[in-house]
Amino acid sequence: MLSISMCAASLSHTISKVAASKQKHTLPDLTYDYGALEPYVSAEIMQLHHSKHHATYVNNLNVTEEKYQEALAKGDVTTQVALQPALKFNGGGHINHTIFWTNLSPNGGGEPQGELMEAIKRDFGSFQKMKEKMSAVTVAVQGSGWGWLGFDKDSGRLRIAACANQDPLQGTTGLIPLLGIDVWEHAYYLQYKNVRPDYVKAIWSVVNWENVSERLQMARK
Repeated sequence: MLSISMCAASLSHTISKVAASKQKHTLPDLTYDYGALEPYVSAEIMQLHHSKHHATYVNNLNVTEEKYQEALAKGDVTTQVALQPALKFNGGGHINHTIFWTNLSPNGGGEPQGELMEAIKRDFGSFQKMKEKMSAVTVAVQGSGWGWLGFDKDSGRLRIAACANQDPLQGTTGLIPLLGIDVWEHAYYLQYKNVRPDYVKAIWSVVNWENVSERLQMARK
């Protein structure tokens, strides 16, 4: 029994060391200034959204993961299960926003080119029809959430979906995220008040289609 207890203690110590050495999640830097997306998204919104809201998801994710590793080391399944909602919410918030910032560019807007445009025409009929459908789905999100253009690896086709709160697209639907539109109020309320359709219409003017195209290429591999 003594040797079993020593082995268990050793295993717990090893797991704790691995958890401690695990690199923490960090807030990604933006490749553009907070005011670079004006007049479509104000500098004040970008500053608060990135440095406050996204940073909070990152910090809470790190704290939750530490608690989860401790519960794992102790074999505390009850705590592991209890932490799942926080992992999903804060992990999803970090994943979603990390994609979102790269989906935007001060040199964005217009229409995509190449394979992405071909896929859009094939799956939606035209670029305009895709924009209209994604805009409608995104505006219709009840409460807080995201509208997404995703890639269905099984069918090889593009799909439009909406996710509630910070639910990550791939983790909840299996679709690989290509383009996301954040419709939490903190993403637009200071500038657009409660007129979500105006915000969604404006965001198309700063979509980074090069980034979306790169994501499609990676998803197809």
